[in-house]
Parts: sequence; C-alpha cells; structure tokens
Amino acid sequence: MGLVDGRVVYRTQERVPHRRTTGSRPRVAVVNEYTLPDGSPASGGSAAQDVVDEILAAGGQAVADGSDISDWDQAANLIQAAVETYGGVDVLVNNAGIVRDRMIANTSEEEFDAVIAVHLKGHFATMRHAASHWRGLSKAGKAPKDIDARIINTSSGAGLQGSVGQGNYSAAKAGIAALTLVGAAEMRRYGVTVNAIAPRRAPA
Repeated sequence: MGLVDGRVVYRTQERVPHRRTTGSRPRVAVVNEYTLPDGSPASGGSAAQDVVDEILAAGGQAVADGSDISDWDQAANLIQAAVETYGGVDVLVNNAGIVRDRMIANTSEEEFDAVIAVHLKGHFATMRHAASHWRGLSKAGKAPKDIDARIINTSSGAGLQGSVGQGNYSAAKAGIAALTLVGAAEMRRYGVTVNAIAPRRAPA
C-alpha cells in the first residue's frame, strides 16, 4: 500500500506540479492552487485541474480548490471543509509557491512580502490548522498509530545553499526547512510525521 492509497490528501500547488499521482490511489485528493487577486491561477494555466484530471483518469477521486492558503482564515476553512466533507485529513502536501526573482538591491517590499506569504506563511497556515485537528483527535483519545498522518513540505536547494537573484525565495525556503524540523518534533506525539523535500536544478 502506498503512502496516499485510500487516504484523504490535501495538496497545495506550485507553478509546476510534481507529477506523482500515477499509480497512487488516494480516497480523495483536494488539490489547491494559489490564485491571484483577479481570480486567475498563479501558474498562468490550470495546474491544479491538470492534477485532478490525472487522478480521476487513474480511477481516484479529486477536486480542485482556488483558496489563498496564505490567508489564515481561508487556510483554516480548507482544513475544516476537508474534515467535514471527507472525515479528516491524512496527508498534507505543501507545494504552493511563486517566484519574484530579483537581486537584493532591486527587490521591492511587495516582491519580498508576496514570496514570503505564499511559501512560508502558506506552509505554516495549513500546517497549523491541520496540526490543531490532529491534536484534537489525540486529546479525544485517538492513539498516535491510528492518527498516522503525514505532512510533506517543499523546501529547496536555494533554501539550503542560497541562490543568486532569489534572496526572497531562498529565505522563504530556508524558513520552511526550519519549520519542518520544529513540526516534526512537536507533532510526533500525535502520530504525525513531518518531512520536507528540497529539489534543486540539475546542472546544465
């Protein structure tokens, strides 16, 4: 049985989605993609719907969602909706992100704030509300082995080693790496594992 097979998976999207759905059979996947103020997907395309279509084609269940996960209340509502509609959240995959690449001397406050909000606050907000749900289950008497939940965050090689022209992005990804370490230490008592991947560009 795979990590997501038969489970409720909540996944936030990045500009380019990681293709890892083929062969996996979640009971239901909620695929979120950050939307711009005008309501259009941040990817400029339909990354979330593409992933949903892939899961449906493989025989799974999935729905697309356009909420802003950097908004505290919207992130809370997303987790609560998953609990009320599907009975809970078993796997949270945080992969949302945008880029506003500039040298530090050229970066505006708006460009810095936007990247930090979507990457770092977006990861924190969904983690926080999911953690509250799992802690509630634990306090209600559910054993850690029965909660058995997962958080998978997306850091980056830029967050571990820095990347010229990506000061805002590198700082956000470094924060995600630290957040993952703290989350892992805090949530293991509830039966939740917290890990991160750190992709990097292949050498040319």
